[in-house]
Amino acid sequence: MAQEPSEDQEERSEPIKRVPLMIVLMSGAFVAILNQTLLGTALPHMMRDLEIDESTAQWLQSIFMLVNGVMIPVTALLIGRFTTRALFLTAMMSFTIGTLVCAIAPNFSVLLGGRVLQAAGAGIILPLMQTIIFLIFPIEKRGTVMGTFGLVIAFAPAIGPTLSGWLVEQFVWRSLFYVILPIAIIDLIVAYIILKNVTKRNFPKVDYLSIILSTIGFGGLLYGFSVAGNLGWTHLEVYGSLIIGAITLFVFIDRQFKLREPILEFRIFKYKIFAITTGIGMVAFFSMIGGAIILPLMMQNSLGFTAFEAGLMLLPGAVLMGTMNPITGRLFDRYGPKWLLYTGLTLLIVSTFLFTVLTPDTSFTYLATVNAFRMLGVAMVMMPATTAGLNELPERLISHGSAMNNTLRQMSGAISTALMVTIMVTLAVPSEGVAGELRGVNASFFLAGIICIIGLGLAIYMEHIRKKEQKDLTENEGGEL
Repeated sequence: MAQEPSEDQEERSEPIKRVPLMIVLMSGAFVAILNQTLLGTALPHMMRDLEIDESTAQWLQSIFMLVNGVMIPVTALLIGRFTTRALFLTAMMSFTIGTLVCAIAPNFSVLLGGRVLQAAGAGIILPLMQTIIFLIFPIEKRGTVMGTFGLVIAFAPAIGPTLSGWLVEQFVWRSLFYVILPIAIIDLIVAYIILKNVTKRNFPKVDYLSIILSTIGFGGLLYGFSVAGNLGWTHLEVYGSLIIGAITLFVFIDRQFKLREPILEFRIFKYKIFAITTGIGMVAFFSMIGGAIILPLMMQNSLGFTAFEAGLMLLPGAVLMGTMNPITGRLFDRYGPKWLLYTGLTLLIVSTFLFTVLTPDTSFTYLATVNAFRMLGVAMVMMPATTAGLNELPERLISHGSAMNNTLRQMSGAISTALMVTIMVTLAVPSEGVAGELRGVNASFFLAGIICIIGLGLAIYMEHIRKKEQKDLTENEGGEL
């Protein structure tokens, strides 16, 4: 007797309504990223209200990044075991409950617990969304769709710091979470009504040792880098976490190569274009996150701007980045990644080095303009690199590629923050006044500029690989004829 089709098989046989599906998924991604960008400006207000010091308050950021970094690598496993509906609704529910807990938290411990629930949901949403995009859209339309996705996720950090600065000056810090909560609830309800199953379940075997190794490996590295800027690289907590994380991660990777069904497939790096574009994406993320951390700190601590003004300075760049993402997506579909990457990385290099000559007389207009060109460069690099890389993978590996992509970007952001903050603090000369403080800032952007040059080198090498692969393919076809 023939078996009854499963629930996910039945739903995949129905026509997929792409527009409502993408609206639901992008709303979830938007609210998750907005939540992540709101907190930075509000930390001083939370410290006063909760009577905690800076190192304790920083855990509200660190724990979110840590849990995010732990959840992302296992999303490929989760996508293989659960339906699209079940996974997205569970992730969104966790995020929503976490947001409510944060809003009503009576003390720091409860607030930290709410952040854990938020991060657990957010860590699943982004890789799941990227996987779905690559499953329901043909290859010739993926650039445009990823560009639209980029518009949505860039809009969140565009308004996040400015909105946060305004809210905490007008209301209590809890208002940050009350703004997020209704959006999350509405998205959860709409998702329950219209979301269909898209991903295929292959029920991979759960290797619990791999999950433990992944958690300690990625978590240890992320934690070490996240606290290095505050504690210093010689602190036991920092180098101890990095050493344990690195050793555990090595064991985890080795184990994945030996398993028939790894929870994170590292063999995807055999696809050279995917490996190179992942590196380019990490370069762009390194530059973007480092700038987003260093510039507001420098403006408030050295140049005397308010938190609201610091957030406002970032706004034009984030808006330009969001606006350009759909355009770069269409250009990618028509012309491919080559000139987008070359132009974007060149813009990143030039604009980053323009931040190495800051002085006490540097104006708000200069900072906002140069940062806008940097974000334009990021828009021309980030989504095209991601799309070009994932396009190289067969359908069965897309969930692994998306998880790997997001995991390594998370790592790149943590490394960027640690290195640039360390350089900014170490090379500053406070005895020389504002000019001396800016020496450290200029040096940190010099490092970012060198990283961007490496990114351009990767883009040039990628084009060499593409031409070689096309030549080999042509020769093979000629031989067959």
